[in-house]
Amino acid sequence: MIAINGPTAAGKTAVALNLARALGGEVVNADSMLVYRGMDIGTAKPTPAERVVPHHLIDIMDVTDEASVAEFQALARDAIADCRARGVLPLLVGGSALYMRAILDVFEFPGTDPEVRAKWEKRLAQIGPEALHAELAARHREAAKGILPGNGRRIVRALEVIELTGDFRSVIPEPRYAVENVVQIGLEIDRPTLDARIAARVEQMWADGFVDEVRGLLARGLREGKTASRAIGYRQIISFLDGEITEAEAKEQTITRTRQFARKQLGWFRRDARIKWFGLDRLGEIRQYVDGGMRDA
Repeated sequence: MIAINGPTAAGKTAVALNLARALGGEVVNADSMLVYRGMDIGTAKPTPAERVVPHHLIDIMDVTDEASVAEFQALARDAIADCRARGVLPLLVGGSALYMRAILDVFEFPGTDPEVRAKWEKRLAQIGPEALHAELAARHREAAKGILPGNGRRIVRALEVIELTGDFRSVIPEPRYAVENVVQIGLEIDRPTLDARIAARVEQMWADGFVDEVRGLLARGLREGKTASRAIGYRQIISFLDGEITEAEAKEQTITRTRQFARKQLGWFRRDARIKWFGLDRLGEIRQYVDGGMRDA
């Protein structure tokens, strides 16, 4: 299988479609926001024309559903196994190093308990993430060190796991494939060009009706969605529609947050020495590398 890594707006979709058409493959999505029905413009979801190449794990959840890495891992591995069983080459495509690693590598997740989770979520709502982080530090100092004080969702998860198992590890395990015969490539792009591509993408999203998309999704429960409502762009437009910021500020914040996220993505991917990096102008070299890697596998 081929895994295509890279930050937002680096051109992963175009490369995936090129390789899928050339090699008779199907795309397995590894972007946590593309799973949501109706979140099309703000996620740069592949268009119906692009989905002539079969795509897996797109439009499978409502915006009120909560997506987890553990659930996504199982769904993606099932999709990969399905492709292979039919003799089809799976192309795993995503911008999250955590999701890619969870799918490709030996990566185990502790269980969950709805009552315990609900208890800590209630506590989070009562006192806020910083105070809850202090409670986590009092219970498990090492776990707290690996989680930002403002990341309420991860703090709640850590407290849940500690209550259920007595321990929590915030460090990602060393890379070791759980899936056989993987060829990984990464798309690199210089910062000024990436920043310009992100700004242009956000401008196009607004022109395509991003604000109206969010208005429609709010009527379908977006505000109550614990995962979907946090997506970059959607969160900013909700703040605009709530009168907290102007539309121009929502757009500018979306550009800024996306650029910050892209840098974070690239930093995480760069730590994986198994990824071979290419520029977008090197499609021929990508094809040669992929062909050689599949022969070796």
